[in-house]
Amino acid sequence: MNLPPSPDAHLGVNLIVCYAWRNACPRFSPSSYLVNPLTVIIPTLNEAQRLPLALKTLRAPTEAKRLIAEIIVADARSRDQTRLIAKKMGARIIITKKGRGTQMRQAAQSAKTPWLFFLHADSLPQKGWAEEAAAFIKRDRENKDRDRAAAVFRFALESPRRKARLLEALVALRCRLLKLPYGDQGLLIEKRFYDEIGGFADIPLMEDVALVRKIPRHRLCLLKTALLSSARRYEGGFFARIFKNQLCLALYFLGVPPKRIADLYER
Repeated sequence: MNLPPSPDAHLGVNLIVCYAWRNACPRFSPSSYLVNPLTVIIPTLNEAQRLPLALKTLRAPTEAKRLIAEIIVADARSRDQTRLIAKKMGARIIITKKGRGTQMRQAAQSAKTPWLFFLHADSLPQKGWAEEAAAFIKRDRENKDRDRAAAVFRFALESPRRKARLLEALVALRCRLLKLPYGDQGLLIEKRFYDEIGGFADIPLMEDVALVRKIPRHRLCLLKTALLSSARRYEGGFFARIFKNQLCLALYFLGVPPKRIADLYER
């Protein structure tokens, strides 16, 4: 009889990855902020299964070594090994209240680099992300007369199903027509610009929509590289999840308090 691997087995593998990766992760000093312009901010809550791959994927490209100054994991008091894994893999950890908006806001306040990259723990940057991000930052630096801009990545779902491809197409259409990406597409933004528009709101849900709506549409760039997001939220049914997402968005636009929307979302 074949038994599924236990949670402890998964943890053991993750910790082995962490110890192997720790020596490959550079320990950044304050002077590195002058060369490496980017802080990656990852909000977490019990993400021990996904975090090792996210951190490894982030730092794998050669260009990432010249781009990333540090990674901040903003953890909402996880009960698994999330913080241990983050520490072993060279990330800086801050502990916050639960809520992605709160977590990312506090991490951004402690960041010292001129650029920020907000990334969910279950979204993996795909090949070419660091090169495209570096090119975007370079263009923004060189165009002194242009308004500061922000960028998001292309949405992709970690699923072979046709429904996943349909969802990806719908998200791409929404982004092109409405310039309304969600948090699972990441956000690359200059810290001064982020501060100017007020940063993430301290709300339990819709923090990504609230922030993106503050960015003028002509200043939001849609990058070509994908972030591959976990399909775990869609395990209860693709169309049911899509309907719930759109319902939450509609309620937010109608002025329903985010706390009430969060209660609906988590059911």
